[in-house]
Amino acid sequence: MLGANALGDSTSPYLRQHADNPVHWQQWTAEALNSARERDVPILLSIGYSACHWCHVMAHESFEDEATAAVMNEHFVCIKVDREERPDLDAVYMNATVAMTGQGGWPMTCFLTPDTEPFYCGTYFPPRPRAGSPSFTQLLEAIADTWATRRTEVFDASAAVVTALKQNSGGLPSSERPVDADLLADAVASVLRDEDVDRGGFGGAPKFPPGPLLEGLLRHHERTGSAAVLATVQRTASAMARGGMYDQIGGGFARYSVDDEWVVPHFEKMLYDNALLLRFYGHFARVTGDATALRVATATAEFMLRELRTEKGCFASALDADTDGVEGLTYAWTPEQLIDVLGFEDGVWAAGLFVVDSSGTFEAGMSVLQLPEDPDDAERYERVCATLKQARDRRPQPGRDDKVVTAWNGLAITALAEVGSGLGRTEWVDAAVECAEQLFATHDEGGRLRRASLGGRVGDAPGVLEDYAALAVASSTLFQATGDVVWSTRAQTILDNAIAHFADTNNPGSWFDTADDAEMLVTRPRDPLDNATPSGASTITEALLTAEALVTPADSARYGELAAAGLARAAVVLERAPRSAGHWLAVAEASVRGPLQVAVSLDAPGSLLDVARRYAPGGTTIVAGVVDSSPLLVDRPTVEGREAAYVCRGFVCDRPVMTEDELREALRR
Repeated sequence: MLGANALGDSTSPYLRQHADNPVHWQQWTAEALNSARERDVPILLSIGYSACHWCHVMAHESFEDEATAAVMNEHFVCIKVDREERPDLDAVYMNATVAMTGQGGWPMTCFLTPDTEPFYCGTYFPPRPRAGSPSFTQLLEAIADTWATRRTEVFDASAAVVTALKQNSGGLPSSERPVDADLLADAVASVLRDEDVDRGGFGGAPKFPPGPLLEGLLRHHERTGSAAVLATVQRTASAMARGGMYDQIGGGFARYSVDDEWVVPHFEKMLYDNALLLRFYGHFARVTGDATALRVATATAEFMLRELRTEKGCFASALDADTDGVEGLTYAWTPEQLIDVLGFEDGVWAAGLFVVDSSGTFEAGMSVLQLPEDPDDAERYERVCATLKQARDRRPQPGRDDKVVTAWNGLAITALAEVGSGLGRTEWVDAAVECAEQLFATHDEGGRLRRASLGGRVGDAPGVLEDYAALAVASSTLFQATGDVVWSTRAQTILDNAIAHFADTNNPGSWFDTADDAEMLVTRPRDPLDNATPSGASTITEALLTAEALVTPADSARYGELAAAGLARAAVVLERAPRSAGHWLAVAEASVRGPLQVAVSLDAPGSLLDVARRYAPGGTTIVAGVVDSSPLLVDRPTVEGREAAYVCRGFVCDRPVMTEDELREALRR
């Protein structure tokens, strides 16, 4: 029989936060599950993550309470799971929670039979009865009583839930519509109908930053020249960058805005949001020359490198929503505080610039900084921001989840390498290479990936589809940025392992989120929809589409067929729910456009390569280097010893161009 709290040795900072709880928390292990069977008690499964505000609230109210913990320990085997470390468990039991309650969220609280079948699920439960909801202790006692006296009802409920989960676990159905220009035009038109034209973004509050969707819309504009689409992208990009969700002093984006005007953020800062938004804003800056986009991309990259980079060169998962248990403690200001830090004249000027007044935009007269208009004095602005940043750094700081997640670091590598190449920031490319080298040194075990690590110590959780997919895309991006063939080789190894272990062999183009040799859960999860992060299915399709241009003809055909099959299955989502297919839209746009490849033959980086990286549309494959470094460069040599660029569409290449103007013109065709 298990006893005492067993979280102290976890590789998850979130689980370690609960190591001193009086609850006898266990990690999700075979031993813990067997203990429930031996004791003949239900499992109380609590799922959350380090930056989650309400997870901390429930922990303080209930899990740190001795009386509540005593009830939990007596009647249940209590298991704590970090959703970021075990997205497979999170997906299965979130689906169950939504099926039972109609909504989901974290903390997620699920009661399972000893065979891990859910029979009662919810999210946050208060310590005292509230608005018709029982207290957490009352719920615990009711569940324990039901298990003891009406167990047949429990098994009937769990059987019904599991049946529903299995019925809904199929892949996307085939669609009669091809993924072509007409489908993408309809998808984009549907998205634009949901735009909040006055405030930017899509839908109402809360508003989440739609990085992949904006990337897809931007690629659509590049392909079609649509001014309406570009205007939508511009409005949302500007609204997010000027609101309080973007950190006007330190750079980087919070998780979402609680209001519909992008003013008040939910303060957690996630690596994946910032990586996705860095990729978009960097691309937007290249396409339009927009000064705000360039400023935001630069500051976001610097934020990631300054505040999320770990000692070993990878990136931490998140900064907490709270500081010392208080939301906004680090970030919010009053007019008096601005004057105290800056002096009267600069303080008053800054209060007007950042919309800070006595009424406040947040709580207790505090305001989150906004920037509705560009400053009239750039030098003064830079000085004020630097001074405020120094003062803010002396405040208590939010905690950092140092867990290194493979998929999210893959997103960061891609963004830093792609934007760094396009904007001429080689130090960002160098940081991406360092991160990737560390990931392969610690998370790669003979081509099979692990999900996460902490301080270089790899956790037990195996990699899921998004880990393989994001690292494959990152590796292909590094090959294009550096010309080092080791990255194309690594990308192909990852892709081949993903195909072997995650592809649904009965439904080409459909993918499972867990490997065929992973732990068996009540269902094998798969979710092809793009959510806060791109789905594993859309990302692996991006990786296949890119690799198609970088490998030998035999492998190219194999990868191309799988990419086409994946896009064919995405047609139904693009048709019916395009806002849930933002990354699918970006991948589809790259596919419908050509795909477009640019091969630059040269012995060292030169001006044509810089032009290709700066002006090529999103989704373009760019290779350069010695002639045999990529199949795309075979038979496309330098011309009379001078660098030459070959623009290829669908593997048919135009004549070589020799000047920057010629290359820019070729890319516009």
